[in-house]
Amino acid sequence: MPIRINLLAEAQAAEDLRRRDPVKRFAYVAVCLVVMVLVWISSLQVKIMADNSRLNTLQSRLNSRTNQYAQILENKQKLQEVSDKLAALNHLAAGRFLLGTLLDAPMHATVDGIQLIHLRTEQSYDTSAAVAAVVERGRTVTPGKPATSVEHIKLILDAKDLSANPGNVQITKFKETLAATPYFKAQQISTNSILLKNLSSPQYDNDAGKPYVQFILECQYPDINHGL
Repeated sequence: MPIRINLLAEAQAAEDLRRRDPVKRFAYVAVCLVVMVLVWISSLQVKIMADNSRLNTLQSRLNSRTNQYAQILENKQKLQEVSDKLAALNHLAAGRFLLGTLLDAPMHATVDGIQLIHLRTEQSYDTSAAVAAVVERGRTVTPGKPATSVEHIKLILDAKDLSANPGNVQITKFKETLAATPYFKAQQISTNSILLKNLSSPQYDNDAGKPYVQFILECQYPDINHGL
């Protein structure tokens, strides 16, 4: 029987022992774990980047909606201001002072001996500027106030008292007659609102052939508040 001699047996045994070395196996396992951790970290990083991109997109949309909301509130405020001004102008137009109605009133307030010479009106306005609303981040912190005006109206009557005894008696009766007419009642003008502003000394009327006094009555209308 032939004898076989393996000259590489010692080298093969050393190689086999090297392959079975636990330290090398641990190194392989450690390398695999490190690679897996790196892959996991990379996947997390990619996910974080994707989430950040999505967050930025949502933040941009939110900012856009916030700006739109603020613009809507501002437009709503402007629309309300325009509506208030339009309503105030309509109210002012509807409640304007009508001279035609006024000119008809003295015809229903005749008193013996009283002759109306001249009639005029004075109108003045006290105005206050509007106060803008304070808006922060689309919210009204302090509401605004519209502009307003107060209308003052005076009626001034120049007249003569040609009665038998010219003076305060017929003038007082004329004031009471004016205050009792439907027009002056509707305007809330009482005898206290009709003031005797001037009374002249007795004079002689050549045409009428008798003495007279000339006087001025001032009728103060209630103040009218107008929103603008």
